[in-house]
Amino acid sequence: MFKRDVKTISELLQQVLRHEGLETPLLQKRLIDSWEIVVGQTVARYTAEKFIKNQTLYVKITNPALRQDLSMMRAQLVLRLNQQVSSQIITDIKLF
Repeated sequence: MFKRDVKTISELLQQVLRHEGLETPLLQKRLIDSWEIVVGQTVARYTAEKFIKNQTLYVKITNPALRQDLSMMRAQLVLRLNQQVSSQIITDIKLF
């Protein structure tokens, strides 16, 4: 008789994503999608573009005053966004 290595679907899916190199892009997408949750709908209305490059989240803010306020909160935003996806995806935020 042999022993079966039983795994949950969640474990198998995580293993396949990691093996195929899709885990990081999926987490990056989740982090970008969580921007509105973290900053709120009011700030999200002034957000035009978001993308991640070299562990830096680039966000285009259309209101200069809001951009200045958010730039002073960069460290908090990085922490809250990473907590939202339960992983260290970004290390900095650049607002333009």
